[in-house]
Amino acid sequence: MNTPATEFDIIVWGATGFTGRLVAEYLARTQDSHRARWALAGRDLGKLEKVRQGLAAIAPSFAELPLLVADARDATSLDALVPRTRVVCTTVGPYARYGSDLVAACVRAGVSYCDLTGEVQWMRRMIDAHHEQARQSGARIVHTCGFDSIPSDLGVLMMQEHMRERHGGHLDALRLYMGPMRGGASGGTAASMVQALEEASTDRSVRRIMAHPHALDPVPGRWPPESKDELGVHYSQELGQWTGPFFMATVNTRVVRRSNALLGHPWGERFRYTEVASYGAGPKGLLRATGVTVGLGGVVAAMQVKPLRTLLEKKVLPAPGEGPSPEAREKGFFVAQLRGEGNSPHTCKQVRLKGKVAAQGDPGYAATSRMLAESALCLAFDDNPTTGGVLTPASAMGMRLVERLRRAGMTFQVEELSI
Repeated sequence: MNTPATEFDIIVWGATGFTGRLVAEYLARTQDSHRARWALAGRDLGKLEKVRQGLAAIAPSFAELPLLVADARDATSLDALVPRTRVVCTTVGPYARYGSDLVAACVRAGVSYCDLTGEVQWMRRMIDAHHEQARQSGARIVHTCGFDSIPSDLGVLMMQEHMRERHGGHLDALRLYMGPMRGGASGGTAASMVQALEEASTDRSVRRIMAHPHALDPVPGRWPPESKDELGVHYSQELGQWTGPFFMATVNTRVVRRSNALLGHPWGERFRYTEVASYGAGPKGLLRATGVTVGLGGVVAAMQVKPLRTLLEKKVLPAPGEGPSPEAREKGFFVAQLRGEGNSPHTCKQVRLKGKVAAQGDPGYAATSRMLAESALCLAFDDNPTTGGVLTPASAMGMRLVERLRRAGMTFQVEELSI
């Protein structure tokens, strides 16, 4: 197991990719005068040197930033790399293709790890293969540390902590409405989606896992009917807007439910959580909700057919390593609105809460790189008494990460609603 005397605090793995460069730039802007000892890692030294040159333009001290070379599919090289750091922060996806050996190396070395995966089927494999060994080695393997699923996972935690501190007990049900937002999924997210749907098209067990509302629970079992994913267009009375499926809900909801389970079900064993996208009020909102729902269904259906999947990859979906301009990233944003209710043991009255999680910057790039970098810093420096395991942001870092992200400019807020 590594110690504070380890050579590095953070290794950014995949630093030559688009999102990896953004993570490195964020660390360069925030850590030049701070204590983090970090390095860039990948398989191409020449490309790493170009990234370092760009960082030196931010601060001359980074001209000597250490560069480390290893191969994601070479376990020996990873076993030599991983013990040199306290945390591995990786942006190399699809993770089902490139991430398994790195997770295994971190588990063996007792090194913490964070990533951006949204591949439920792969996370299930990592849980089954490594959770118990990670508990023993002390490795904290934390998936989904970006737009999926930090707003959802930490938004729910924030709401539940407010309920516990102010009223006792917990919220029995929570709903997240994603929107408004500008920007979209990154090329890495698109590649992960393609990877998952490609596996599902040929493997029935993968389809079962992806469809299971509690697929990431320690022991997936039967689930209450209210856990079913919302796939249609509906009008939300409490929001006053039309809603439709949110394309990342099938990841985020599973992560939130795993958090509840890993924390010992503090929100109740029958805690209900749903997630949709909001599209506005009136006829225009209905039209947007309907159009996006139909389009999303068409894309998912097309992805099941290999020729159409290949066509979408080439012509429609963003490619890994590509992304919007700095100006476009700055104009992006997202707002997630939460609503929840539960009964206070102190007053025996119902409590209703309203929450908001928001960030400036394109959700899939600028906001995501900030969330991942702060997750790595939290794992490296904050007082994290959590034992090892294959964890979630809420179960591994909790409100410490919420406070970090607040200081980094994100919004996490809760309000009381009158009954």
